[in-house]
Amino acid sequence: MALDGAYLSLLAREIREKVGEARIDKISQPARDTLVIALRWRGGGGKLLLNAGAAAARVHFVTETPENPKAAPMFCMLMRKHLGSGRLVGVEQVGMDRILHLKFETVNELGDTVVLTLAIEIMGRHSNLMLIGHDGRVIDAIKRVDQSTSSVRPILPGVAYTLPPQQHKLSPLEHSAEELCTAVTGGRNAELSKGILEQVEGLSPVVCRELAGYALRGSTNTAGQLNKEQTTRLTAAFAALKNHLEDPAPTLVLDEGGRPIEFSYLPLEQYGNLRRRSYEGEHACSDLLCDFFREKDRVERTRQRSGDLLRLLVNATDRVARRLDTQRQELAQSQERDTLRKYGDLLSANLYTLQKGDSKAVVQDFYDPEGAMVEIPLDMRLTPTQNAQHYYSEYRKADTAEKKLRVLIEKGEEELEYLDSVFDALTRASMESELTAIRAELAQQGYVRANSQRGQKPAKLQPMRYRSSDGFLILCGRNNLQNDQLTLKDSRNYDLWFHTQKIPGSHTVVVAEGKEIPNRTMEEAAIIAAYNSKARASSKVPVDYVLIKYVKKPQGAKPGMVIYDNYKTAIVTPDEDLVRALAEK
Repeated sequence: MALDGAYLSLLAREIREKVGEARIDKISQPARDTLVIALRWRGGGGKLLLNAGAAAARVHFVTETPENPKAAPMFCMLMRKHLGSGRLVGVEQVGMDRILHLKFETVNELGDTVVLTLAIEIMGRHSNLMLIGHDGRVIDAIKRVDQSTSSVRPILPGVAYTLPPQQHKLSPLEHSAEELCTAVTGGRNAELSKGILEQVEGLSPVVCRELAGYALRGSTNTAGQLNKEQTTRLTAAFAALKNHLEDPAPTLVLDEGGRPIEFSYLPLEQYGNLRRRSYEGEHACSDLLCDFFREKDRVERTRQRSGDLLRLLVNATDRVARRLDTQRQELAQSQERDTLRKYGDLLSANLYTLQKGDSKAVVQDFYDPEGAMVEIPLDMRLTPTQNAQHYYSEYRKADTAEKKLRVLIEKGEEELEYLDSVFDALTRASMESELTAIRAELAQQGYVRANSQRGQKPAKLQPMRYRSSDGFLILCGRNNLQNDQLTLKDSRNYDLWFHTQKIPGSHTVVVAEGKEIPNRTMEEAAIIAAYNSKARASSKVPVDYVLIKYVKKPQGAKPGMVIYDNYKTAIVTPDEDLVRALAEK
């Protein structure tokens, strides 16, 4: 869902609690439409994320900061110049609209104390983030809007900042539940959820559906057809809404695969038996958004930054698959080689009956117990002896082709398996350093050109670290090269190794340190291995586990490919909540 004005008011309340205390410590811009402001205050600090992207516009506190580019973008440099170590002195929301103004007190180039406004407008594809001077003029925006884009409201440096056209709706903060109900029932006679959306400010469609569902209880009455009981229930629904705006109950709805699909500041009953996750604490509304957008942002960043790698892997996979199909067809044809040898033998035994220029030979098949006659095609340009030798030659070619084709097909299948493992690692990559490592791996295998820039070594990427409930360290590789390093070099013989059975995924190792590994730790490690694999969204995933000493790498095998024996198999279901809880911070 899109972030609505009511939810933004709750986020504004979380930020407003730091007014007068919070001072800017650092500003970064990890993505084109995203700004992160690190704030510090007495006794602690936090990071405020402002996103002006079309699909994920929002503002909230975050615990995990996205990876920053090596060089700061121009807008980020401008923000650092003007805000510097400014102090947060105000947080204002424009009515219940999705517009938030953060006011910072700072010192300008002349040494004067001024108040600058950082405005974020959450409006779908028109979302924007602007820095406004003390004179009300735009200093700059993360998305500049010129006259060719909008003649009504350009957003350019030096232009006076004006608010978007306001909608004339009732605010749930300023009007009673009865007034809201009267406005809805007296408005356009439309579907009830749409009637609520048209009359009440700051509510998203999902909240409107929730209110309508509570009032109608399965009925299809429109806004102008509500009976007395339904009107009473709608009034009660608005009263409950107002209570949740004072005392929110942040709720995240998860699909069957554990992926977040919806969120709100009140319990959502319209999703039936789907799992829900509730949030509490000082930054409960922010924590919910962190979880909701984490997966969405990861997928979007991967799509943007790894588009060329994805295309390369798809093309390489298609190329290998086509080659395998051709080789399998040739292998099927080579299965007829025994017939070629038989024809050569029959011709050799009947040379005296044949003449040059014959187009066929009809001879008795002495390989057939019944001695049936067989017809053999001949090349009229060749002598009978040459025809026999031709069949022997074709037999030897087919015999040699079969042996070579079996080897080529085996290698092709291994290559497809390897490409699938790289594709899996790429889809799970969430940092630029992980993409760089995957690109380096593909360059090592000859799929892409190696980086020609000298003197620039990629930063060493560490495996993912988890700590089991029993205190055991669990390491998990991020890509195939790191899987090899972790399994074959860094681990010891009696560490325990986990991997999804016949499914691409990360190598996972429990560091034993000479201790006996408890069953609970083994189960948690299996869940981590299943979560960090292609089967992340599945259930009842088979995970093999074995001591490291039984894991071997065949000579010449692709990165990440190993063989093992003396293993056992656990059946687990990936659990994102557990994996996140066990991750070392």
